[in-house]
Amino acid sequence: MNMIESINLAKEYKKGKITVIALNRINFKINPGEFISIIGKSGSGKSTLLNLISGLDRPTGGELIINNRKLHGLGRKELANHRKFTVGMVFQSFNLIQSRTAIENITLALAFGGLPRKNRITKANELLTQVGLENRADHKPSELSGGETQRVAIARALANNPDIILADEPTGNLDSATSEEIMEIINDLNKKQGKTVIMVTHDKEMAQAFSNRIITLKDGEIVN
Repeated sequence: MNMIESINLAKEYKKGKITVIALNRINFKINPGEFISIIGKSGSGKSTLLNLISGLDRPTGGELIINNRKLHGLGRKELANHRKFTVGMVFQSFNLIQSRTAIENITLALAFGGLPRKNRITKANELLTQVGLENRADHKPSELSGGETQRVAIARALANNPDIILADEPTGNLDSATSEEIMEIINDLNKKQGKTVIMVTHDKEMAQAFSNRIITLKDGEIVN
């Protein structure tokens, strides 16, 4: 069974009278438990593809099927549930709420997922322990290092136990040693927990080190 299938998937943007083709009728399949890296130069369509898989954006053509459901056929509420429970997103810029502590960022995600209030702190602490940050729960993002902040972001992405982890340049703002630590956490999610991981990266060596397969995009098309 394919977890994700793309059939002639296309995405175009209008800039005034100009049509920009971000993705040009691409086809691929991803199986449950795979670790896929998407590489390519800036503007090749990498982040656009991740946004379509996450349901943050909608295609202008073709189909994207995830867990046997066509994403374009989902309503607003169903897409929101897709983002809560099917995919967990990790961003280069972390995207944490700066005014909230590490544990508050995670409990907020748990609240959106419907976990009863009385269980949220316990679950959030479990997730922070999983990423090695149990002693930093009450620190705000500004009080954490880049690596620690990304660990919190990973814990938040795991809050509602998604099947798929989408990582958009997860080590882009980190030094090489910290990048390796973050990649080991993401790799463990794949190897030990069976999460399907789809990672966008500019780092071909990193992609080769951790991925089952690499998809190379160029000008909105799969070239390898």
